[in-house]
Amino acid sequence: MDGQSRKHRILMVSDFFFPNFGGVESHIYYLSQCLLKLGHKVVVMTHAYGKRSGVRYVTGGLKVYYVPWRPFLMQNTLPTLFMTFPIIRTILIREKISVVHGHQAFSTMCHEALMHARTMGYKVVFTDHSLYGFADVGSIHMNKVLQFTLADIDQAICVSHTSKENTVLRSGISPEKVFMVPNAVDSAMFTPSPDRLSCDEIIIVVISRLVYRKGADLLVEVIPEVCRLFPKVRFIVGGDGPKRVRLEEMREKFSLQDRVEMLGAVPHAQVRSVLISGHIFLNSSLTEAFCIAILEAASCGLLTVSTRVGGVPEVLPDGMIVLAEPDPEDMVRAIRQAIDILPGIDPQIMHRRMKKLYSWDDVAKRTEIVYDRAVHSSNTNLLDRLPRYLTCGAWAGKLFCLVMIINYLVWCLLEFLQPAEGIEEVPDIGPLHIHLDSADDQCEPQGT
Repeated sequence: MDGQSRKHRILMVSDFFFPNFGGVESHIYYLSQCLLKLGHKVVVMTHAYGKRSGVRYVTGGLKVYYVPWRPFLMQNTLPTLFMTFPIIRTILIREKISVVHGHQAFSTMCHEALMHARTMGYKVVFTDHSLYGFADVGSIHMNKVLQFTLADIDQAICVSHTSKENTVLRSGISPEKVFMVPNAVDSAMFTPSPDRLSCDEIIIVVISRLVYRKGADLLVEVIPEVCRLFPKVRFIVGGDGPKRVRLEEMREKFSLQDRVEMLGAVPHAQVRSVLISGHIFLNSSLTEAFCIAILEAASCGLLTVSTRVGGVPEVLPDGMIVLAEPDPEDMVRAIRQAIDILPGIDPQIMHRRMKKLYSWDDVAKRTEIVYDRAVHSSNTNLLDRLPRYLTCGAWAGKLFCLVMIINYLVWCLLEFLQPAEGIEEVPDIGPLHIHLDSADDQCEPQGT
């Protein structure tokens, strides 16, 4: 490569992207922006969100295909296997893509795009952002789907070492193919308050989706006990979800209206202003591969109290986080410890440490290496790839082989009906600097 990194043409695919908010959405957005700055071409493909359909350009000239599919369940499109092939094939050819990068094991569009891309001979990379179990019905089915997708993958990425171990166990992929590339934080956006807050009243901030997986039920038990033990503690809870009703009921039951402020959904532009109004950030997740919200809070100078789950212990060094088991009693103990050490925390020092530890530019450069490895992996034809699927199980392996054979025949039919030469390629243009003023078109991803 003549001592220089190869320039790639990347298609990011996931059901989770702006205007939906979350860790996966933030990862795709910030990674794409940094890859664009490094000279790569990046295009994002996701499903339509409300009126947002068709091709859009967002900040930095990032091109997004909002294909005309509607979410079916939890922001995921309905699995169709082969129905998405025509539009994915058209995008791959039009944009002259060289690497297809799918995100999130729960994304239907991600799995289908990787399957079609492999059938067409493209290099594919997959990033797993979540942890899953092995015993419940949902995890068993999800793990089998992941096994199918990763049976014929070029490279994979996980956001923590714990996530890597989990993905290798669930999918059976070779550990040599899996890289650990963490999330990061936009330290220029998440800065501490210039004025140090008084500790006369200690404010604990929670910003999270109020769902079971994020430990909303734990909050229902922890908050009243902390308020009883520490009269000078107040809570600010940002976020929405099905468990919000339980928190509202808890606040009414214990008469904590003046101690627990419920903000509802917090727009990304206001996340920092909420964080810097507090002293401690509380994360009660029951499962977490990484948790970008912890990085954002630490970058704003907040001391973090978090459950000891998944990859969370890897995120922050000692002195910046207090860990607890996902148990109400132990979480109250951790909050007590955090309150005791809070006077020794300097938000500005914490912010400077976070700036050195986590950078999206570093994430992009590490991802570049994964793309280089993928591009230089050997090409295989359908007959060489089918034995890989047979290893996925006695009956599942045969079913996966049948799916790939049918997918190959669909590709041949598409090539006959609409030859690749007849699809107009998009001309390359330089980086765009587009400023979107309307509320509908502003690209403001949220990492909570």
